[in-house]
Amino acid sequence: MAVFIPRLTGVGRADEVVERIGNAILLGLVVDGEQLPTEVEFAGQLGVSPMTLREALAILRQQGLVETRRGRTGGTFVRRPENPLTAPLEERLRSTTVTQLRDLADEQSAVSGTSAGLAAERASSANHRRLLQLVEQLDSAKGFGDRIRADSRFHIEIAIGSQSERLTRLEVNLQAELTTLLWLPHEPEMVVDEVVAEHHAIAMAIAEEDGDRARALAERHVQRNLRRLTTMHLAVGGTMAVEAPDVS
Repeated sequence: MAVFIPRLTGVGRADEVVERIGNAILLGLVVDGEQLPTEVEFAGQLGVSPMTLREALAILRQQGLVETRRGRTGGTFVRRPENPLTAPLEERLRSTTVTQLRDLADEQSAVSGTSAGLAAERASSANHRRLLQLVEQLDSAKGFGDRIRADSRFHIEIAIGSQSERLTRLEVNLQAELTTLLWLPHEPEMVVDEVVAEHHAIAMAIAEEDGDRARALAERHVQRNLRRLTTMHLAVGGTMAVEAPDVS
């Protein structure tokens, strides 16, 4: 859990803690029904005060993402919804500019491409098997919540296979920002088949220890996802206007 919910930099606010834990739950990085650490221990892992964590957990309870049970076997437990609410995700996609989407894709291309290239050199046979399992999970996923979890875990598993904790942390953060938007129910079903085929090709390149091909396929996959996100951005009422980058 420490890798999937990294420490906050500076003085963490409750809303930042809510976002990190909430994203980890929605991406399936923590198991439905899993008991969270004690407040003191968890606050230490996140680098925030127990009071801040307590406030964040209260918000997560209101959102239905955790529940607290009393008694000897009590504690705070994860309650992962089958599908996340679409309205907040659509609003986030609508308010994210095309430039911001492109910048996120540029970062993900660098992280995912590097991770795939390194995974081809370093990943274990267990990583290879897990990647192929996640390809199958995406292929058989029914709801968009299952698709989010299978898609995000595939890319995070590649980063894990790179044996770089920094790349894994970066990939987790990028998956939270992008993959939760990619599977909003605005896409035709045929997109699933295309993504499954792309994932399978990346997984095979890694298993065959072809780092150059794995990197190229991962980078191409990110660019295709960017085109999907731009199209969906327009579908939910966004604009094609591109902001000038802030260089101040």
